Amino acid sequence: MIITDNRKTTRGTLFAEQTLPLMLRKRVGETPDVVVQYVKNVPAKRPDGDSLEAGERFKPKNYRQFYDEIRYAAGGLLELGVKRGDHVGIVADNRQEWMVSDFGVLSIGAADVPRGGDATAQELVYILGTTACAVVFVENQKQVTKLLSIRAELPALGMLISFDPVDGETEAEAAAAGIQVLYFPSLLALGQKHEVLKPGDVEAEMDKGGSEDIATIIFTSGTTGEPKGVMLSHGNFLCQLPSFALIFDLRPGDIWLSVLPVWHVYERCIEYVIFFYKTGIAYSKPIAPVLMADFQAVRPQWMVSVPRVWEAIMDGINRNVRQQGGLRKRAFDLCVSYGLMYTYVRDLVFGLLPNFHGRIRVVDAVVGFLPWLLLLPGQGIATLLVFRHIRERLGGLRAGLSGGGTLPAKVDHFFNAVGIRLREGYGLTETAPLVSARRWREARRGTIGQALLHTEVRIIDEKGRTLPPGRNGIICVRGGQVMKGYYRKPEATAAVLSPDGWLNTGDIGMMTYDGELRITGRAKDTIVLRGGENVEPVPIEVKLRESAYIFQCAVVGQDQKYLAALIVPVQAAVMAFAEENGIPIVDYELLLQQPEINEIIVNEVADLVSPRAGFKPFERIFKFKLLPKPFEVGRELSGKQELLRHRIQALYAREIHGLFKGA
Repeated sequence: MIITDNRKTTRGTLFAEQTLPLMLRKRVGETPDVVVQYVKNVPAKRPDGDSLEAGERFKPKNYRQFYDEIRYAAGGLLELGVKRGDHVGIVADNRQEWMVSDFGVLSIGAADVPRGGDATAQELVYILGTTACAVVFVENQKQVTKLLSIRAELPALGMLISFDPVDGETEAEAAAAGIQVLYFPSLLALGQKHEVLKPGDVEAEMDKGGSEDIATIIFTSGTTGEPKGVMLSHGNFLCQLPSFALIFDLRPGDIWLSVLPVWHVYERCIEYVIFFYKTGIAYSKPIAPVLMADFQAVRPQWMVSVPRVWEAIMDGINRNVRQQGGLRKRAFDLCVSYGLMYTYVRDLVFGLLPNFHGRIRVVDAVVGFLPWLLLLPGQGIATLLVFRHIRERLGGLRAGLSGGGTLPAKVDHFFNAVGIRLREGYGLTETAPLVSARRWREARRGTIGQALLHTEVRIIDEKGRTLPPGRNGIICVRGGQVMKGYYRKPEATAAVLSPDGWLNTGDIGMMTYDGELRITGRAKDTIVLRGGENVEPVPIEVKLRESAYIFQCAVVGQDQKYLAALIVPVQAAVMAFAEENGIPIVDYELLLQQPEINEIIVNEVADLVSPRAGFKPFERIFKFKLLPKPFEVGRELSGKQELLRHRIQALYAREIHGLFKGA
């Protein structure tokens, strides 16, 4: 079954503006005085002198001011010799200068190559080296120092533009290495000078742009651990923007609270959505005290985040109620339980339950109508006593979008019960990123919504045959948001992108009779944690097998908070250790349960998968289960001795569940 919201599929934009800067320029002309960015001022200080992040005040910046900064940044880059088609790096985390730099780069026809501040030196060697970035925006002195440490491996690098000041000693070190360090305000001053000398030059460059021009190259890891640069055009982003009117009831001047890394394509796209709809963004952090204070300070209508953040908000509310105890806790629990019942029958009546196997909506409505009427007054009381206070704690948040992993059902149901209906979306870096999302008039829980406008989705089996609703298969996508390809990797591009434009996502899902999607598994190796982090299990598994005690292993953790592993030990090594240390060997399976044996594996895992070995904190293995029998070909392994991950998930479902119980 092929689902599309329009018979025409386009790779271009759906409106006149062909590039992101041209889209923004039009919005500036229409709403110059609307606030576009809310930026925190210099941190307040506690009496003890420590920085007080929660409670900082937000300083507004309107569209006109924002656009002026972009023109100056673009002019400054032209003065530095950056030209159309060049690649410019951005190594920084969320801050208002990030989007100014992004639009500055795009305005002159260049493309940016972004990465977060947590990028390792070796990642930057590959990413910035492969794309030959001569100019790189960096957040602070820490990033300058990091890049100087790999200077010899980045021969093209000649200019670093730092958002924060850099001390004189570091500047001198950079100069000795042949790199100029420029403070960001100095770039803007250079751009102002350029505008005086060459008025209209930047906007003339903007007018040269087209929808097929590359806007960004975002690197995402492959199954071998070598990053792949996803080339996304202006049109890839622009074609998605009109669909957001179906996802949110947006109005000019609305405020979004931003907590996700902007170098990720998910947040990047949302920031373009914000500008397209003449709304504003306030930058916060996914840290409970900061986030909850910012809800009150900003009072946003919308927020986009990953499942882990939504779960943390729910847990924080529950924890606060538990601490109060007594009557308040009992009333809260009763109201939430009541809300869950009410929203279920309400969704039954109004056709908001997913239809995978031919539901009869009329029957649903008849069955649910009387319970809905009976529960309606009680829901009003629950709202008055509890739910309106929860919504007030969240600053009156109207709705949110969850993506970057599967939203746990308990979280989805909780927010639905209290009156904040979350939209859940689906996509990947290769689709810039959105493929589908729940719509605000038809936000059916248990699905990731309908395809965007001008987007085709089909579910196919292993032989490429299109499957009907309710049947599991590979999700394939065709539409204007699909990438142009992987940078300098034609073979990798051809492996996932067909000549007629169909992208094999590597995800497994099924379709409803209403044209909505549900993800049911993954055909590719990449694990997406609940926080939105993408993890390639293969490099971790290869590293673990370096241990003399580990024969086979399978890393698991899709949609969980952390990674875990199923480990098959080297039986001879374990037996030898037991004999040497006087551990009784009655039965091998019982031996694997001995604390001494588990301690060996704990130490091996901690030593091999660690920052010293080049792994990031979220790539650590937090728990594991020792298996007595090796993986077998035809069962857990393919004929090529590769892990059959979906089969492992099914065969060891109980063991895997135990690894994440309570998480």
